[in-house]
Amino acid sequence: MASSDTAAPCPPVVDYNAGDQARAADEVEKLQESSAIVRMLSDYAVLRDQARACR
Repeated sequence: MASSDTAAPCPPVVDYNAGDQARAADEVEKLQESSAIVRMLSDYAVLRDQARACR
């Protein structure tokens, strides 16, 4: 009998260079705190942290 406990592969985490990170930070700073993009980026940060922990 085969085990059904198969682990899903960890999703890849894209590495961004310092220039891209600085540009993104500048662009995010220009957004209103209440914008949907800011909330989505916060969720994305959590997903990236989870993917890194999966490695």
